[in-house]
This record gives sequence, structure tokens and C-alpha cells, in this order.
Amino acid sequence: MSELINNSEKRVETLAEIIKELHAGKDREAVRQKLAALVRHTTTEEIAAMEQKLMSQGMTVNEIKGMCDLHAQVLGDLVQEDFRARTTPGHPVHTFHRENEAVLEATKVMRDVIGGVNGANLESSVAQWRELHEQLLDVEKHYARKENVFFPYLERHGITGPSQVMWAKDDDIRVLMKSLREALSRKDVSLDEWRVVIDEIAVPMLDQIEGMVSKEEKILFPMALKQLTPEEWGAVYNDSGRFGFCLVEPAAGYEPPSTTPKEEKTEAGAAISVGVGQLTPDQLKALVDVLPVDLTFVDADDRVAFFSEGKDRIFARSPSIIGRKVQNCHPPQSVAVVDRIVSDFRSGKENVAEFWINLKGRFVHIRYFAVRGGKGEYLGTLEVTQDLSHPRALTGERRLLEYEGTA
Repeated sequence: MSELINNSEKRVETLAEIIKELHAGKDREAVRQKLAALVRHTTTEEIAAMEQKLMSQGMTVNEIKGMCDLHAQVLGDLVQEDFRARTTPGHPVHTFHRENEAVLEATKVMRDVIGGVNGANLESSVAQWRELHEQLLDVEKHYARKENVFFPYLERHGITGPSQVMWAKDDDIRVLMKSLREALSRKDVSLDEWRVVIDEIAVPMLDQIEGMVSKEEKILFPMALKQLTPEEWGAVYNDSGRFGFCLVEPAAGYEPPSTTPKEEKTEAGAAISVGVGQLTPDQLKALVDVLPVDLTFVDADDRVAFFSEGKDRIFARSPSIIGRKVQNCHPPQSVAVVDRIVSDFRSGKENVAEFWINLKGRFVHIRYFAVRGGKGEYLGTLEVTQDLSHPRALTGERRLLEYEGTA
């Protein structure tokens, strides 16, 4: 083992081989003993590199996700990096940590409640359980902020494996949380049926939420604090409010570094030719922002180049995604569909793809358009998202002027 102490590349390779043994079913304690000797000299960055190495060797995100809980638990017990002393109140990681503390308190209370569900107090216990679950759904803000604001900066440092695996695990949690919410909305459920819900949905959900807290605290945050620059943390801080905060608000104290806005290439008053006619940059921005649709443009290199900032965006976007590969902007299980659309557009096989979903009571229409130049060359893909709930509800005719909200 002495040859590994000063050889990071060899440590990463050895870590990957040991984790594969764990995945193959080798005795967990035997694997732990191997890891114990190695992890004393292992950094969180090397654990991330190990996941990326496994993926480069052909292991899929789903395969790594499947063994993630097991190897994270073994590594988490051995890797102890206390990052809290390196953050000030209000720093993005400090806020993530406070949210995790609040989440763990919420999961503890929920475990107490479901542990006390019985025939004598069934209705009141389920009512309390339902209320607690609605509060815990706030964890979506934590995950969305991590995936859309935090992960893009890790990717700029070449760290992609952990973000893909964690996003896949977050989505597993989302599925369980949605299933539990649906179950808790039902009426006239027997005690035996609730026990099935507890065993098959609620407890696995709580286990996975608590497991994600451990992965973030022991691996993700210590690694990120070593990688991101003060300016990048400032950008994460500035963009975080778009997604909201989970159960707690950021503490006061952190001041993001001041940054100089990027110089505009076009003077504010200069007109831009846009087909028929011209618009100033200010006019163009205002025009795009007032459209009743959300726009996102991905260039020919599959990188996000632009998104509109209307006041009621359906899917929140962060400036940190500009320049990010579009494949990294979607959950792992959706990447194959993204690749298919882009490939079909690039080849000229297709020009439009559309989807429609019901989202929190809204009917959302999502369309993708191939954008081509004058000679038919592929320039990129435009995503157009629109809430069609109001237009679909219209009936009859309106021929006279009438403003919405007018008495």
C-alpha cells in the first residue's frame, strides 16, 4: 500500500477496482478493510474521479447509482472532512448544510409519526403525516438549486460523474415523494394498507433522503470547497434565489465578491437587423421577456447559449448553465431522449419535437425546433415552453375589448 501514498492516479484506479468488488458482491467488511488502509490518503476529489473512471470504463449512471448507497456508506464512514469551519454564515455551502440539518430533523419527526400509526389514532396520525410530508416536499428546492446552479460550476472543473449520479438519486427520491403524496391524498385507507405504504414507500424515501444528506456532507461539499473559486461561489450565491430555499433561509454574513459585468459587444443604442426591420438590444430583450413562452437556445455544439427571463418561467434557469452541455442540464434518464432529438435535428431527419405534460395543475406544452441557417446548416435547437392552461379553458368568443382583472 505504500506505493499508493504519493500516487493519486494509482489511488483512483485502486479505489475503482475495490468498489467494483463491492458491486460484485464481495463481503462488505472485507472491502471496508481494504478501503480503510487506502482512504487515509484519499481525497474527495479522488472519490469523484473514481466514479468518473468507472463511467469511462463503460459502467452506466444507473449501475453506479445502484451501488451508490453501498459504496457511499462504506466510504462515508471512513472519509471524515469537516468543511463547516471553512464557510461563513450565508455562504452557499453553509446554507446547503443548514438545509440538510432541517431536512434531517423533518425526517426524524416523520419517522416518529409513522412509527406511531395504529388503529387507535389512525386518522390523526395520517393527518399529521400528510402535513409533515408537504413540508418535506420543500427539499425539491435544495435539489433543484444543487442541480441547476451548483453542478454547472463543478463541471467547469471537469467533475461530472458525481453530479450525474447524484441527480439520478435525486430523481429516485422525487419519484418516492410523489408516490407518497398520492398515497396520502387517498381516503378510507385501512391500517394494513398504510403499513404497506410505510414499508414500501415512506421508509425507503426517508432512507434515501438521509443517504443523500450524507453524500453531500461527506463527499460533495468538501470537494466543491476545494475546487470552486471565490468568484464562482459568489455566482452560485447570486443565482440561488431563483430556485428558493428549503425549510430555512440563508443566514446573514456572507458577502459575494464583487464582479465586473461582462462588456457588451453591442452598444445599447445600436440597432440589430432581425430580418425585416431593426431592434435595439434593449428592445430585443424586452420583446423576448414579454413573450408568453419560455425560450432556451442550444447552439450547434450542444451548449446552452441563451434563455429568456420572463417573469413567470415554468422551469427555472440559472445563468450558470450558459456554456453548459445540454446533456448535463437534464436528469440522466432523459439524456437519451435529448441526444436523439439533437441527432435527428443535426442530420436533417426531423425539425420539430413536442411534448405536453400536466405540471402542478398546469397544462405545459414543450416544443423543440431545429434552427437552421440560410443554406440549411444546423445552427442549434430552440426549446419553447408554454403554459396552455388558460388558452385551453377558453370557450365561445370575445369580440369586445376587455382587460383581465377589470371590475
